[in-house]
Amino acid sequence: MTSNSDYREHYRHQHISAQYSGRAHLAFVLVFSIGGIVYCASQLESVGWLEWLTLPLAFLYANLVEYAGHRWVMHRKMPVLGQIYKRHAGQHHHFFTHEYMAMDFWLDCKAVLFPPLLMVFFFGAFAVPMALVLSLVATSNVAWLFVIVALAYYLNYELLHLAYHLPEDSRVMRLPFLRRLRRRHHLHHRKSLMSDKNFNITYPIFDWVFDTRA
Repeated sequence: MTSNSDYREHYRHQHISAQYSGRAHLAFVLVFSIGGIVYCASQLESVGWLEWLTLPLAFLYANLVEYAGHRWVMHRKMPVLGQIYKRHAGQHHHFFTHEYMAMDFWLDCKAVLFPPLLMVFFFGAFAVPMALVLSLVATSNVAWLFVIVALAYYLNYELLHLAYHLPEDSRVMRLPFLRRLRRRHHLHHRKSLMSDKNFNITYPIFDWVFDTRA
């Protein structure tokens, strides 16, 4: 506990500026995601029933991207993407250990929520190219629906991950499904499991597919 407390103080001193606000960071996530969803929804025109199938298929794609990004980018040091590995495996997993998972202050959102630059990377690498392809090979409705799912999934990811790191007595913890998902994530934070198990932060679909559940 002492070493973890020391690291937290070091992290706050080295990586969190005096101007940072955890509430403002969360507000940005909400505005970016919900605003983007509303805009994309306004672009839809007479969606056909086949086009609506984009929603479940895009959800599965997002779940796979979450799994792959977490397993092979955040927990494997790769060329060019080393900063993502450093921030997640090197900082997040030191800030939040299996024995000490809760945030102490709103300031600690910095160690949980994606920084805007990382968010741009994931959208630029996975969502935007796929949406452009879909607009060419399918329809513009399919592309807009895909982006809606991507934004909604990102928001869902951030809110669930933040909830996992709230104090045990938080009112949010009254939700039964959340406690179960939270236990899975806490297991992932064990040093012996973090590189091998429970890579889906949200719903363990591809942890089940690839047999990486703990």
